[in-house]
Amino acid sequence: MTSTARLSPDIDYPDIDYPESDGKPMAESDYQRPYIAYGTEILNIFFADQPQVYVSGNVLIYYEEGNPKASVAPDVFVVFNRPKGKRKSYKVWQEENQYPSFVLEVTSKSTVSEDQGTKRGLYAFWGVAEYFQYDPSADYLEPPLQGYRLTDGNYFPIPAKQLRDGGLSITSDVLGLALHLEQGELRFYNPATGEKLLSHAEAEAARQAAEAARQAAEDNVERLVARLRDLGIDPNSI
Repeated sequence: MTSTARLSPDIDYPDIDYPESDGKPMAESDYQRPYIAYGTEILNIFFADQPQVYVSGNVLIYYEEGNPKASVAPDVFVVFNRPKGKRKSYKVWQEENQYPSFVLEVTSKSTVSEDQGTKRGLYAFWGVAEYFQYDPSADYLEPPLQGYRLTDGNYFPIPAKQLRDGGLSITSDVLGLALHLEQGELRFYNPATGEKLLSHAEAEAARQAAEAARQAAEDNVERLVARLRDLGIDPNSI
């Protein structure tokens, strides 16, 4: 699913500076910051083999040529039909010509009103197909994870499925993934396999745990063999 940028008129603007930062902190606190990094990393891993999917977070999107104040930096966003690559900012009137199809905002005390109001209206105007909000401190949203799908220019809630452990799951048709709330934690799942998507650190930890388990099993076998031989029993006869 794609969103085509509404281009400005063909006007020659003077050389205008579009800053790479709006001067605002990346996140409100330690509650929000890890999930912005997590969401961006997980989606980059998931779409790693798709060269025409751009995933980023906290990069300024400029949406009105000639007006550097017309900008917003979604916490996590996905743009289809745009190549991967590092960008200092994202200008929709230039070669990009695409708005995001998916946006996730990690809500905090200082952003909740903007996330629920200004940004929500702006993303709907852009044609962002799905807009998710997550409140890691569970202070501002109930439930803390909410998803909305754009229909006829307005956002409507995506039904959430209750999980056996008391959490919930919301399916993103745009991503082809399910966003889970597990004991307050945001996690991404592949509904086709039922597997949780792992960050690089989580994948390495899982690899090390599997290696440790394998080594422990081998050590147990060696101890058993040694014990049998001490008892005068040929291990091969068992």
